Amino acid sequence: MVDLGVTLCGLQLKNPVIPASGTYGFGYGHAAFYSPEILGSIALKGTTEQPRFGNQTPRVAECPAGMLNSVGLQNPGVDAVINEELPRLKSVFSGKVIANVCGFSVEEYVRVARRFDEAEQVGIIELNLSCPNVECGGMSMGATPSGVARVTGQVKKTVKKPVIVKLTPNTLDITALALAAQDAGADGVAMINTVLGMRIDIKKQRPVLANARGGLSGRAIFPIAVRAVYDVYEKVNIPIVGMGGISCTEDAVEMMLAGATAVQVGAENLRDPFACKKIIDGLPPLLASLGVQSITSLIGAAHS
Repeated sequence: MVDLGVTLCGLQLKNPVIPASGTYGFGYGHAAFYSPEILGSIALKGTTEQPRFGNQTPRVAECPAGMLNSVGLQNPGVDAVINEELPRLKSVFSGKVIANVCGFSVEEYVRVARRFDEAEQVGIIELNLSCPNVECGGMSMGATPSGVARVTGQVKKTVKKPVIVKLTPNTLDITALALAAQDAGADGVAMINTVLGMRIDIKKQRPVLANARGGLSGRAIFPIAVRAVYDVYEKVNIPIVGMGGISCTEDAVEMMLAGATAVQVGAENLRDPFACKKIIDGLPPLLASLGVQSITSLIGAAHS
């Protein structure tokens, strides 16, 4: 019997597979396809203090082996998430969830994180310092070590629950961002968020997205994500949540070999709503074929 359990920042997960923020809504919608109870956890849709409609349309564009999005953090606001979305999710998922916190100032990050810190269903707070689709906040704060340290440090002073910082690949050195998060007290890091890109309509001779630029996700960025996780694993001593283009069980195992304790599945959920289930179902036979009895033995094994 293969043991799929992992411990992420003190939170016990039945397996390391987590739907990534923004690709799984608030969780309960996928109950029409399979029971979310099979998941390790669920990363909630990115949440700001006040409701946001997001960017103007069109805000999604297809790409070979991926997609561009410029959704712009559309969400109902933290009060609605806590009072309406979390109770709905509890009816189909009994585990602890990961609250993805977004903001346009340090103070907003602190206020939203504090609200989630009081929510019983939330086990981990994930600071989204990597969204490329807003003019301020997100990646604008998380692209430098000083920005990462400032937000992380202020939130850590305020909350009791573990804090994971979600990092952007749109920087010269992602290891510097990870070290800044660790030094500021982060309990873990998550990587990578989307890679900046764009498409141009050759007939209209204009950008496809209303916001011109967007974040590239999907299978195309998987090698970039593996490299980032591998590099950061060698620099930090806090857990890493690996994401970016994971589409199958083999990808999840590869990401863990690079150094991830858990993995988040993003764009593949939009292409195939059964993606997370297929990855979880595939883990026992794949690990058995590799002679692996406990999945934790894979974490960082490519470094030894």
